[in-house]
Amino acid sequence: MIYQGKALTVDLLPSRIAHLVFDLEGSSVNKFNQQTLEELQAAVAKLQNTKIEGVIFSSAKSAFIVGADITEFIAKFSESEDQIMDWLEGGNKIFNNIEDLPVPTVSLINGFALGGGFEMAICTDYRIGTSGAVVGFPEVRLGILPGFGGTVRMPRLIGADNANQWISSGSHIKSQQAFEEGLLDAIVEEEKLLEAAVTLIQQCNEGKFDYKKIRQRKTSALTLTPIEMNVAFDSAKGIVGRKAGIHYPAPVTAIQVMKNAATLDRAGALEAEHKGFVKLAKSKVAANLVQMFLNDQFLSGKSKKLIASAIEIRQAAVLGAGIMGGGIAYQSALKAIPILMKDIVQEGIDLGMSEAYKLANKQVSRGKMDSARMVNLISNIQPTLTYEGFDRADIVVEAVIENTNLKKKVLFELEEQVRNDTIIATNTSTISVDELAISLKRPENFCGMHFFNPVSAMPLVEVIRGARSSETTVATAVAYARKMGKTPIVVNNCPGFLVNRILFPYFGAFSQLIHEGADFRQIDKALEAFGWPMGPAYLLDVIGIDTAVHCQEVMAAGFERMIITFDSAIDRLYERKYFGQKTGKGFYLYEPDKRGKPKKLQNPEAGSLIAGAQSGSSDYSDEKIIERMMLAMCLETVRCLEDGIVETPIEADMGLVLGLGFPTFRGGALRYIDSLGIAAFCEKADKYSELGEIYKPTEKMRAKAAAGETYYV
Repeated sequence: MIYQGKALTVDLLPSRIAHLVFDLEGSSVNKFNQQTLEELQAAVAKLQNTKIEGVIFSSAKSAFIVGADITEFIAKFSESEDQIMDWLEGGNKIFNNIEDLPVPTVSLINGFALGGGFEMAICTDYRIGTSGAVVGFPEVRLGILPGFGGTVRMPRLIGADNANQWISSGSHIKSQQAFEEGLLDAIVEEEKLLEAAVTLIQQCNEGKFDYKKIRQRKTSALTLTPIEMNVAFDSAKGIVGRKAGIHYPAPVTAIQVMKNAATLDRAGALEAEHKGFVKLAKSKVAANLVQMFLNDQFLSGKSKKLIASAIEIRQAAVLGAGIMGGGIAYQSALKAIPILMKDIVQEGIDLGMSEAYKLANKQVSRGKMDSARMVNLISNIQPTLTYEGFDRADIVVEAVIENTNLKKKVLFELEEQVRNDTIIATNTSTISVDELAISLKRPENFCGMHFFNPVSAMPLVEVIRGARSSETTVATAVAYARKMGKTPIVVNNCPGFLVNRILFPYFGAFSQLIHEGADFRQIDKALEAFGWPMGPAYLLDVIGIDTAVHCQEVMAAGFERMIITFDSAIDRLYERKYFGQKTGKGFYLYEPDKRGKPKKLQNPEAGSLIAGAQSGSSDYSDEKIIERMMLAMCLETVRCLEDGIVETPIEADMGLVLGLGFPTFRGGALRYIDSLGIAAFCEKADKYSELGEIYKPTEKMRAKAAAGETYYV
């Protein structure tokens, strides 16, 4: 034994080749936390002073190294620039020492080698992977760039063009592509990894392979002319910049860093990388994106604990076909959960199956599914006009139209057709789960399960806990959502639940602005510039003006502050049956593009139609528009947290990001309040207090402001 630690060990093989094995104690994966880096430094020092023929780096776990320990990033990024620079230089000194060992080195990649884990692999001379290996640099998704030599070694190994693509996209790359582009030197079966590495090192020592030539290339400047460099990097910056957008600077910064370093040796290139990393690490975007990653881990951990009491789901059913039912059925079948899809008319069944076929065909056309899998998927959906087979269902999702009396009738009928232990979930967006539960004999087996449309694309499912929902019921709904590949958030019952409750004060602020004379097109542009994927007018068209009017009535009945006392632009469109995309007319016009998707165009009738609902004409700055819209949304998010609709700020913010498309780089509504400061936020809100309760901070919020507290600790 050359070295023994809690994160890694080093043994000497009979061939006199050292074998360093990563195996972080107490963790299911290997990651570069501070302990691992310290032990790697100590182990490499031992290797530098031991007579060996080569070094093999491998993992005792199901993956190589998944990257840095992101839980350490929040504290690390709050340090000074000099401290972050010292950390980067210390880590890179270790990797440089590995690259400079006087013997051949090989990394064996099983499973994932991501971020710092892949930077570890590319500092060795060779890499051998399994067919299931996945590599890449996801750092840009956290608002940063590779900091342990990724931007330095990648372009020198596979060329500037490929490196630009790999690093700026943050993509996970499968083994075959990695092999074809030169990042893996061989692909072998897992049980042959060690043997292959020993053979490769022996061949290097016999002179059959020149590992020193590889090192020379990795530590020197790129061999590109100035014109070639400009073409490679500047063209990539333009393409990547348009795709990433102005709010996500990391992808373009990474390319600029590689360009700055292209003419430098390893030392100079690493210095350029460190400067780029530090600049990004100190930004609000990076802090928010790192927190988003931690939020996702929090939700996953909470769900895993909850589903311990779930019943096993072997058969599902959805009641009510059409677009929504077909989407739910498709998603269930996609994840190999057989599902019955019932409707009362054949037209509904046909529409539901058509939706499932459309979604499956789309996957086939994109190369993400073959025809055999598509056939298997569709065969997992059993359409029916009767309740035959419902006695086999472990969970049934009711997805009929959003009408309280109809849902009650259907739920009463459904309960008679299923087992006593079958879980029934209503896919309602606004109707009280407790109100619907009145129609059931077994309300403990009932909860809400709000899927967002389109089901295949939207990641969030709100699992609504009713007053009488059992823990098993909630846990089973969460388990089903997770099996379907969705992110479930458990919320307590109230009108609109979490997402729609927060959305309608936002729409209320929008209606008020238009009533005062603001232009809806300017409002859309201002909110899109703020980071929303679409402005409120466009969003209303997508949701459906008729749906919005119905939801508004429900929300106003539940919360007095959400009552709109004037004739709104939405009402005017509704009266003319301009329901948005579904009718081709709303705030905007919609025509199918070449792919059949609705293309947004200006509606020449909208201006004059809406003018009748305006009390005058007013000019607003984009800043004021954003302020009024975001104040209303953020204050309702605070109320949801204080009312216990969700347990934590993380769940509130993730509900908005996953369910509404709240700008990810801003981290959510409560995170956004923290960025402004609660006291400053309250001051902004107080300017509009005469506009109604939706602009009035709560007493608890004012108390937090006075105490200098934040929502995220």
